[in-house]
Amino acid sequence: MKSLVLAEKPSVARDIARVMGSTQTNRNYIDGPKYVVTWALGHLVTNAQPEQYDNKYKEWDLNVLPIIPPQMKTVVIKQTSAQFNAVKRLIERDDINEIIIATDSGREGELVARLILDKCKLKNKTLKRLWISSVTNQAIKQGFNTLRNAKEFEPLYQAALARSEADWLVGINATRALTKKYDAQLSCGRVQTPTLAMIAHRQTQIQSFKSTPFYGLDLAIEGTTFKWLNANKQSSVKNPEIVKEIAQKLKGQPVTITAVKNSEKKQFPGALYDLTTLQQDAYKRFKYSAKETLKIMQTLYETHKVLTYPRTDSRFISEDVVPTLKERLTAARKSKFGEQIKTVLRQPIKANSGFVNNAKVSDHHAIIPTEEAPNYLKLGARELAIYNLVVEKFVSVLMPATVYTEQTIEATIKDERFTAKHKIVTQLGFKALYEENTVTKALAFKQGERYTTYKLAQSEGHTSPPAYLNEGTLLKAMENPTTIFQIEDSKMAKTLKETGGIGTVATRADIIEKLYALNVVEQVNGGLRATAKGRQLLDLAPEKLKTPDLTADWEDKLARIEKGKYAKSQFIQEMKDYTQQVITDIKKSEKKYKHDNLTATKCPTCGKFMLDIKTKNGKMLVCQDPECNTKKNVVRTTNARCPECKKKLQLRGKGSTAVYSCVCGHRESQEAMNKRMDKNKKSRVSKGDVAKYMKAQKQEDEPFNNPLAEALAKLKLSDKD
Repeated sequence: MKSLVLAEKPSVARDIARVMGSTQTNRNYIDGPKYVVTWALGHLVTNAQPEQYDNKYKEWDLNVLPIIPPQMKTVVIKQTSAQFNAVKRLIERDDINEIIIATDSGREGELVARLILDKCKLKNKTLKRLWISSVTNQAIKQGFNTLRNAKEFEPLYQAALARSEADWLVGINATRALTKKYDAQLSCGRVQTPTLAMIAHRQTQIQSFKSTPFYGLDLAIEGTTFKWLNANKQSSVKNPEIVKEIAQKLKGQPVTITAVKNSEKKQFPGALYDLTTLQQDAYKRFKYSAKETLKIMQTLYETHKVLTYPRTDSRFISEDVVPTLKERLTAARKSKFGEQIKTVLRQPIKANSGFVNNAKVSDHHAIIPTEEAPNYLKLGARELAIYNLVVEKFVSVLMPATVYTEQTIEATIKDERFTAKHKIVTQLGFKALYEENTVTKALAFKQGERYTTYKLAQSEGHTSPPAYLNEGTLLKAMENPTTIFQIEDSKMAKTLKETGGIGTVATRADIIEKLYALNVVEQVNGGLRATAKGRQLLDLAPEKLKTPDLTADWEDKLARIEKGKYAKSQFIQEMKDYTQQVITDIKKSEKKYKHDNLTATKCPTCGKFMLDIKTKNGKMLVCQDPECNTKKNVVRTTNARCPECKKKLQLRGKGSTAVYSCVCGHRESQEAMNKRMDKNKKSRVSKGDVAKYMKAQKQEDEPFNNPLAEALAKLKLSDKD
């Protein structure tokens, strides 16, 4: 008898098959003496569409809403039905007596597998679960040695199913109701609408902010700047005349150092990465979008197998991972942090509560390197950047704390006080990863010293509004909405913090991308702003759907279902009641919607006027009729670079008449672009030539950063061998 292994993707299925000895490759599966491995191609089964319940729902009609089926149905996805049928036949094989779920180890992965298995109606088959955090050979073998009973994960499946059905009930009904009520493509949902509300709220704060000037005094002595303090220990005042009078009074008077206070302090490295904090840092350092970072992480996890499972909300590792730390460090020794890794490996590795805590690990531990060393020739520039980011964080928690002296210096001129504060680093510790200097020299100020040579200058500044949210800070706000909204209910604020805010680490990137796609959010100079359509949508959407506390309540209940402490049936009934109220409110509303981006261009499909839409990569025309939804590109930002200023070129038109233009004024035709690209290709070094050279030069004890090899690795390569 054999076991059928159901993976989520073909790439993971191939890895499992290779490790577990299955070698007979077929179109839809890989057979072996003990294991038959197949895959799901993502989702093979999904929620039925409204028209699949009743043909009357095929046309969007406000009068038939809400659509609340007595029993939710699932259907096989037509595009991947061939793979579903293949999986079904494998399940029904007489020589298969055990099913091993090997989809991603999380809520959504569980949903992918269980929907398929429920549709196949298992009979007399044992159900097991493979639960691993990386897809290295070692992790796969260990996982198969410790397979778990699938019944343990039944509550996880119920939570995933509850989330899926609730999103269907609220999303389908609210979107159809708003779209038909206002004859515009308006979509809302349990996470996307509060997220849009946060962006708009910050935007309103900035637009209503009134900047006010403030004034102070700066005292400069031997390169050190002291700030004046008034009687209330404030360094600035609103009245410039006060500062002017004090400056005049102190002119020519000596300075006395009245106090020098030294405090020894330590700074410890932050916790390890979960997906959200990794996405935040990737945006901050490299301007990678949340979606892009997740995509890179999936490749590093599935294809290169150098990082652990990305969709985690834990920033700690469990104690059972500690024995593998040395091996993981060794695997990363040829990274850019090789010298620091060597230093750490010379001493016994010390695990501490700063990054090891079983109680703070949920389904998966923090994102860390695996025991498998990367093949740097196969890593793209962006993959290498994210890998190094994770290695940097991983190595930092294994290094000593940074030790510094916080020195506070107080000076007086007559009866006016001035103060300066410095950090004097005495031991770099983990900051050696980020800083080239060694130890900061101590300042020379001593109590009782007097100075007659100094510079006293009046300073002026203006209060600044908060910054627009960007993709990094939005992720942080989604994780903790209390940083944007003032939530008066302390219990609800606590719930938001404990449940991880709105959305999950696995869904936030998709939510942000969806807001772009719906044209309710745009990016201006890196900052996120609600479009006119987005602001109108918030005005039209039901009030409760815009608040983070409602979304947090949903996430709290889903988490309780996941733990077996709340009934899925009760949650779904609440969602049905809520959906009924939402549709009633929309139908009763007397508000209006106005297209502010209507053009004189008629839709080639239905004849209605088209809308001018800004997208993340340019502009396009979209039919105003949501049911027509004809689209036409106008301007698109390409990956081609301007030969003058190196910025990305914009493309207008298509075919031989297309024109590329740049903000610097450069323009070129499609013909000129083709010639330039052909010329560049001829001057490139092939990947094959570089690979052969690197292989010939590589020796086990040779440092990775061989100057010639590194120079070659940085060349722009063609795909031609």
